[in-house]
Amino acid sequence: MSTTRPAPLEVPPAEAEASSSSGVLVPVPPAAPRPGVSADRGSWRRGLRRRAGRARRLTRHLAARAVHAWRSSLHVRIGLITMAVAGTVVVIVSLVLFSQIRDQLLSVKEQAAIDQTQAGVIYAQSEVAGIAAGDGASVRATLDRTVRQLRERGGPAGDFEVVMVYRTGDSERPPAVSRSGIYPAIPDELRLDVASGGQYAQYAPIPDANGRPRPTYLVGAPVPTGASPAEQIELYYAFPLEQEVESLSLIRSTVVISGIALTLFVVGIAVLVTRLVVDPVRRAAGTAQRLAEGQLEERMAVRGEDDLARLATSFNAMAASLQRQITQLESLSQLQQRFTSDVSHELRTPLTTVQMAAEVLYESREDFPPHVARSAELMHTELDRFEALLTDLLEISRYDAGAAVLDWEPTDLGALVERVAAGMSALAERHACELTVTGPEQEVIAEVDARRVERILRNLVGNAIEHGAGKPVEVTWAANRTAAAVTVRDHGVGLSSAEAQHVFDRFWRADPSRVRTVGGSGLGLSISLEDARLHGGWLQVWGSPGAGAQFRLTLPLTAGTDLTSSPLPLRPAALRRPGVGR
Repeated sequence: MSTTRPAPLEVPPAEAEASSSSGVLVPVPPAAPRPGVSADRGSWRRGLRRRAGRARRLTRHLAARAVHAWRSSLHVRIGLITMAVAGTVVVIVSLVLFSQIRDQLLSVKEQAAIDQTQAGVIYAQSEVAGIAAGDGASVRATLDRTVRQLRERGGPAGDFEVVMVYRTGDSERPPAVSRSGIYPAIPDELRLDVASGGQYAQYAPIPDANGRPRPTYLVGAPVPTGASPAEQIELYYAFPLEQEVESLSLIRSTVVISGIALTLFVVGIAVLVTRLVVDPVRRAAGTAQRLAEGQLEERMAVRGEDDLARLATSFNAMAASLQRQITQLESLSQLQQRFTSDVSHELRTPLTTVQMAAEVLYESREDFPPHVARSAELMHTELDRFEALLTDLLEISRYDAGAAVLDWEPTDLGALVERVAAGMSALAERHACELTVTGPEQEVIAEVDARRVERILRNLVGNAIEHGAGKPVEVTWAANRTAAAVTVRDHGVGLSSAEAQHVFDRFWRADPSRVRTVGGSGLGLSISLEDARLHGGWLQVWGSPGAGAQFRLTLPLTAGTDLTSSPLPLRPAALRRPGVGR
């Protein structure tokens, strides 16, 4: 009996000296962590987190590039779809083909093995007939000789090994084998089936000469001896499947390589065909884009007489037609602009003369009969409206000619908004409308053309009062670091989505039959939009039938700065849905 001694307790040198000097063994407390260990572990964890973060960012970047390539490239989509479809078909066909080849190869092997086993049973029966059961040496010699002769006879099933077993009752003698190590590897199920009296076969791994298991087809059958029923001889054939495995491996490799090559070939054909179709479409798209940018002389090259050539011919005909129409429209537009400008200037002189005469009549209206005095008042009012219309037409002609220039100056936007509200208060009182102004207390200075911004706000507030149906009109302004915004909100009849698309068109009115008290030319909002664009700003509208409308003017605080957002939402806060942006 062996005993195990406990391992000696390891004590640090300092503590060991102390304990040995005193002669008493003292429990040693756990050593304190060395300085820097926790720091090293923390830095290692931080480095691991950084690497994991870089890996996630790289994965997201690659995924985004893959999605972009999928969405933007027809070649990529068709190539991947073709690869998926062709690969699926090739895999299915390869599996079916390989399964059929394997079954056919194994079935041939099985049939040859069974035939050889049956022939071996007949030969072994002739060899062991009249075997002396009581003579162990004779039985052993007979079995060894039979195994050796069966091994030398060969057969159609290829390489094989032979095992013969002699049983007497419940005991069996050492088997005669052509190679050692085979009989112990024969499955018990096969032994029991053969011992019950019948021919059976089974696949099982049998070790080779080096002890490595290899797939083997085993066939076992009893050998009739004519002796007593208690005596039985069993014959086992072991047919290694190495050649079949090598053949199947070669076939599998050939099928896989052929499938990959076929898939790539189909994908290459699909990409080539797609390129032949897509390249002309891309050229057409590029030509169309250049046409849209104003290069009206761009045309597609016509090659051949196929469908793509007819497409290019039709595209060129369309481009020529568009060029002619655009040229005609430009000529008509220039003619219209020149006509508007000339008429406005030509009417200015006679209008001044008529206004002078009308002013004299208007000042002397108290000396006229009532109907003549009323006519003088109407003429004075309509001449003022006519002058406003001419002023608007001249302003529009300056925009069309590109002659409008801004007079930049630092302006207090809060004071400007208050001044517009004060100027429109009389109009609000006539419409029984409450006009409110809301804004920050601090001063906001912006580089703008104060005259044009004031004209924009007067137009917006005047329209809001006129269409507000006597309900409150709210003017709100705010600013951030780069921009300032003013919203004018009314609660009147509102605008539909179709009306909101045309509200800035020239001479457009939502209700032409409605009597207007402010302006009347239908050019106010068009001029306001041009003024906002000159500042590099935005003039936008929101409206809903029955819920009123809201206009938003957004201007950069510094001249020449590009806008990216607005300090105020376009949709009123009370009606804005969660998640709806500015």
